[in-house]
Amino acid sequence: MLERVLRKDGTEVTFVLPVDVPAGPVSVVGDFNGWQPGVHTLEPRRDGKRAVTLTLPSERTHSFRYLAAGDYWFNDESAGDREGPNSRLHT
Repeated sequence: MLERVLRKDGTEVTFVLPVDVPAGPVSVVGDFNGWQPGVHTLEPRRDGKRAVTLTLPSERTHSFRYLAAGDYWFNDESAGDREGPNSRLHT
């Protein structure tokens, strides 16, 4: 799930997943971090989910995927748009 808040310096995007599905560490990997795993790892929240928040430039389209333990790549179905194997996020 994606949560978005428009700020004057960009769009604050929070990437949210259940705390245990999939099991193990998960990071969001995309064009905004050079597709480098582990740079933006989702952390547990008090509401039983895990998340990471990034501020991205507004009025752009970003491609991303999640990477879980065991080299398991997957998309965010709530993104609503895809480009090849990647989810796309419009800010």
